[in-house]
Amino acid sequence: MGIGRVRAVFLDRDGVLNLAVIRDGLPYPPKGIEGLKLAPGAAQALGRLKQAGFLLLVVTNQPEVARGLQTRSAVESLNAAIASELPIDGIFVCWHDDDDDCPCRKPKPGLLLDAARRHGIDLADSFLVGDRWRDIDAGAAAGCRTVLIDHHYRERGPSAEPDFRAVSLAAAADWILQVY
Repeated sequence: MGIGRVRAVFLDRDGVLNLAVIRDGLPYPPKGIEGLKLAPGAAQALGRLKQAGFLLLVVTNQPEVARGLQTRSAVESLNAAIASELPIDGIFVCWHDDDDDCPCRKPKPGLLLDAARRHGIDLADSFLVGDRWRDIDAGAAAGCRTVLIDHHYRERGPSAEPDFRAVSLAAAADWILQVY
């Protein structure tokens, strides 16, 4: 399913780049900048991927906006803070909830397909790193190799078996650099 020649690593945001807020075994985004904590080793891991020539793109569902639990402005502030600290090349956001049935909400691959068109990305030569079933299923649907950072959330697993299970973003980067 290659669209171009660029290779990318697609990264979920909450639980991958930054620590998720865990309530009842489920991950949630931080409410604002004051709750934002980058994942340990994130800058170094992304730096190694960047040095290897990967385009680094964030693909994130933010349904709390559609649910009225968070403002778009708060999400954009969090994204800007993350982008100022990490060597990422772009952020693609789905603002919808499941009931909206939009093609960009993971587990559908719309965010990845849109990024691939915009950046000339070869999806078969790219990776998706996520911490939830929705991420892995979206990456598989787009034709990417997938890495699950397994935080053992209290939710179902992905329908598509990830290509690799990691304990951290650093371990995910190690595997990507080893197999590429």
